[in-house]
Amino acid sequence: MPVEFSQFPANWRAPLYWVEIDPSMAGLARPQQNALLIGQMFTAAKGTSNKGTALPNNPIAVGSIQASGTLFGVGSMLDRMFNIFVANNAAQPIWCLPLAETGTAATGKITVSTPPTQAGVLSLMVAGQEVPVTVGQTDTVGIVAANIVAAINAMPTLPVTAVLKASGQGEVDLTCKWLGLTGNDVTYCDTYYGGLGGQVLPVGLTLTYTTATTFGGTLTGGAGSPTLTAAIAIMGDLPFEYVAFPFLDQPSLIAIQTEFGFTSSGRWGWLRELFGQLYSARRGNPGANNDFGYADLINWGLTQNAPQTSVMGFEATTMSPMWECAAAYCAEAAMGFTADPARPLQTLELLSVVPPPPHQRFTMTECNTLLGDGIAAQRVTPNGYPAILREATTYQFNIYGQPDEAYTDMTTLAILSALIRHQKQAITDKYPRMKLADDGTLFGPGQKIVTPKIIKAELVSEYMVDEFNGLVEDAAVFATNLIVERDSINPNRVNVLYPPNLIGQLRIFAVLAQFRLLGAQQTSFPQS
Repeated sequence: MPVEFSQFPANWRAPLYWVEIDPSMAGLARPQQNALLIGQMFTAAKGTSNKGTALPNNPIAVGSIQASGTLFGVGSMLDRMFNIFVANNAAQPIWCLPLAETGTAATGKITVSTPPTQAGVLSLMVAGQEVPVTVGQTDTVGIVAANIVAAINAMPTLPVTAVLKASGQGEVDLTCKWLGLTGNDVTYCDTYYGGLGGQVLPVGLTLTYTTATTFGGTLTGGAGSPTLTAAIAIMGDLPFEYVAFPFLDQPSLIAIQTEFGFTSSGRWGWLRELFGQLYSARRGNPGANNDFGYADLINWGLTQNAPQTSVMGFEATTMSPMWECAAAYCAEAAMGFTADPARPLQTLELLSVVPPPPHQRFTMTECNTLLGDGIAAQRVTPNGYPAILREATTYQFNIYGQPDEAYTDMTTLAILSALIRHQKQAITDKYPRMKLADDGTLFGPGQKIVTPKIIKAELVSEYMVDEFNGLVEDAAVFATNLIVERDSINPNRVNVLYPPNLIGQLRIFAVLAQFRLLGAQQTSFPQS
C-alpha cells in the first residue's frame, strides 16, 4: 500500500520530481507567553502632556517605557505598573489593558507643624518614591510647605498632585491623579531610612499626617472601580499567560476570575483552552493591636477560593502601592515559569518594591499562617527587597467546603498548562486528518489510520519527554494508568484518561539534629 499524501494527487502524470512538505513530525509547543497588565490610564486632562493616547478597554502591546508614558499618561497607575514590571522582567512580551477613570479621587494632607531651627534636607517618600526637599534654617512653616508642594509637583511619576492650602500656612493637600479606590493605597512618610540610612528631620521641623499610620500617612476617600465588562469582551481569545490584576473589590474579582475560570466559557475551560494565571497584591489594614494588617489579611483570605489567582499579602506600612507590588510579583512569576514551569518561585526578589521598616514586618510564623489561609507570602531579603516566600493561590476548599490542597501553589497550574499544550501540539501535528480504527485492525503501512494503542503510545512518548524535561515523574506508572479508548457510542471519538504525576518542589527541608555527648573511648554510635 503506498504512502498516503495529503495534497499530492494520486492521478498526477507529469514528470518528474514533486515534493509535498509535511511538518507534522517537527512541531514544538512553544507558545508566546504574553504578560497582561490591567490598570487605569489618564483619561481626564491632568495637563495636556499627561493625558494618555490609548483607547480605554482595548488591549495593546507595549514595548518601551516611553511608549507606556505616551499611551497611558506619565505617572498613571498603568504606566507605573509597566515601569515596575520591566524593572523585574524586561524580556517578557507585555500587553496592557487600559481602563478609564471612575469614581472619586483619594486625598490626604501633610501639615508642617513647627518650623526648622537648623538647615537640612527633608526626605519625603510618596508611594515608594523619594522626594527630597531642601529646608533652610529660617524657613517658616509656610515656606517649607510651599517647597514640599514644588518638590512633589516636579516629579511627574508620582501618583499625586500637591497644593498649598493657603499662603503662609503649613498645610499641603494631596490628591491622587486618578479617580477610584486604588488611590487609597498611596502612602507617604518622612525619613524612611532613618539615621542609619542618612535621613533625619532637620532640627525643630515636625510634620503631621492625616489618616496617620504607624509610619506616615495614607490617602483616603477614593471610591469606585472600573467596570470590566467591555474590556474583557474586547480581550476575546488573545492569549495572556501572566496577568497583573490590582483590583480586589469583589465585583472586579468575580469578573476577571470568571474570564479565567474553569467553566466552558472560561479560559481554563475545555472550549477555549487558553489558560492563564492572575497575580495581585493586598495591603493588610492595621488592627487595633498594631498587627500591621496580619489579621485583616487572614480574614480576607478566608473569603477567597480561586485556583488561578495568587494574592500576595503585604504589611500595612509597605511603602510601595499594591498595584506596583502586583506588577512586580507578576513579572517575577512570568520570568520564573517561562524558564521552567515546575520550579518554585521562592527567593525571587520583587525589585523596586519598598517594604515596611524592619520592625514592622510579618514574622515567619505569621507568614506561615497566611500561606495556610490563601495568601501568598513574602519576606524581605538582606538586599532590602521583598522576595517570594511561596506562590500560594487563594484556593483552599473543595465544592463542599472541605479543605483541599489540589491547587495550593501556582506551580500546579503552570505545569498543567505546559503538559496540555505539549500534548495538544503532538496530537494536532501528527494526527490532524486521520481515520480511526479499533486495535487489531489489519491495515497496510502508510495508511492514515490511528488506533487507541497508537494514540496511547504517542501520549506515553510525550510524557517521557516531559519527564526528561523535569515536569512529571513515574512514566511507568503513568503508562499503566493511562486509558485510551474508542467511544462506545460515537465511533469517531477517542476518550482519554490522562493521569500525570506532577513533579514536586523542594519547599521544606526538615532536619532532626540528634546530637551526641560521647567520651573518647566510644567508638560506635548506639542505634535507635
